[in-house]
Amino acid sequence: MRHRIAIAAALAATLLGAAACGGSDEGGANDTSAQALDGTGKTLKVWLMVDAQSSWKEIVDDANARFTAATGANVTVEYQQWANHLTKLDATLAGNDVPDVVELGNTEMPKYVFSGAFAELDKSRFENSANWLQGLSGPCELDGKTYCVPYYAGARVLIYRTDLFDAAGLKAPTSYAELTAAADALKAKNAANNKKFATFYMPGAYWYAAMSWVYAEGGQIAKKDGDKWSGTLSDPQAQAGLQKWADLVKGYSAGDVTKDESDQAQIFAQGESAMFYGNGWEVGAAQEQRKDPNDPNSELVATKVKDKVAAAPMPGIPSFLGGSDLGVTAKSQNQALAAEWIKYFTDTKSQEALLAKAVLPNATNLLDKAATVKGNEATALAAKSSWFVPMAEKWADVEKAAVLQQMLRDIVTGKKPVADAAAWADAEIEKTLNG
Repeated sequence: MRHRIAIAAALAATLLGAAACGGSDEGGANDTSAQALDGTGKTLKVWLMVDAQSSWKEIVDDANARFTAATGANVTVEYQQWANHLTKLDATLAGNDVPDVVELGNTEMPKYVFSGAFAELDKSRFENSANWLQGLSGPCELDGKTYCVPYYAGARVLIYRTDLFDAAGLKAPTSYAELTAAADALKAKNAANNKKFATFYMPGAYWYAAMSWVYAEGGQIAKKDGDKWSGTLSDPQAQAGLQKWADLVKGYSAGDVTKDESDQAQIFAQGESAMFYGNGWEVGAAQEQRKDPNDPNSELVATKVKDKVAAAPMPGIPSFLGGSDLGVTAKSQNQALAAEWIKYFTDTKSQEALLAKAVLPNATNLLDKAATVKGNEATALAAKSSWFVPMAEKWADVEKAAVLQQMLRDIVTGKKPVADAAAWADAEIEKTLNG
């Protein structure tokens, strides 16, 4: 997987300077010449993830129309699947027929920034850039230069069944002690005669969740000392977080603990769970799902928990700030136009339109407005206390190798105690990041 001032600011002027590398349209991604913005007869190729097609295609269409009206250039958007987009991108970047704009998840971006895959941009030319969310902008920055633009964010929150809470006389917890007390009460009331019931559904390979517990206890995944990275999951604080998370899984979850979180909204929709930890958009996904899960345009149908679901910030647990960034490829022949398209697609008008889609905007100055939008209240508050993965060139390789997932599976299945699993993960992380 990846969120606002009331009046849209005037569109920024054209981008300055020259791109760090690669081809361009009479200049780099920061070119300000009038000629650079004359896109007559040109067509941009934009790669966006399928989320935009299925959830906010009208926002994409609006940005395209405004961009075309201003520059004369056309836009072709090609929607990509999360399952294979990096493999496809790597193969494409090796050639010369590349997309002009690429969306990547914020944890995926560092590898490509370090490798020089994206052209340098002038940060000041994008609306709200002084207030970009650090979890999105951090992966875009290298040696004081900017190589991508925050697009949207998502914060993870506590998602719960309002009917079960009401029946047990409970309210949304505001502390971790209240959370576990609520879980105990719900377990006593609902799980005694239903072995499938999960008081708190928590997949055992859900590393975004487990690391949130690690950071809540003052731990972290890894740190850099000079030129070397060290895994830090063996530190006492990190181990305390892992143990606290594992206790939640073992005490309140149910089902296959080796699973990841990819289908947790679908599982929650079956009506056998009281709580889970998910992205804000999963509140809606649990209540209405596509009749044909393989067709993003198929009819939405109500589930067993329709109108029985609400969200609140997870008490005492910082949220992983996920989301996406947009970059102009270094090999693009239309760099200035590509940067201009990103400017329209991430301006205040586009960001405010995203609020109704249960995602967060790309800047802190828009979070208060996000909190006033139904469905965004909890995520906007959660985004104010967040964490992010190490800004390491090879972090994407750690994710690709599923190191954290394997560590967590070893813990929740009892294959290894927390200390041994953490030591193994530290060694793998160090090997990958320093390799």
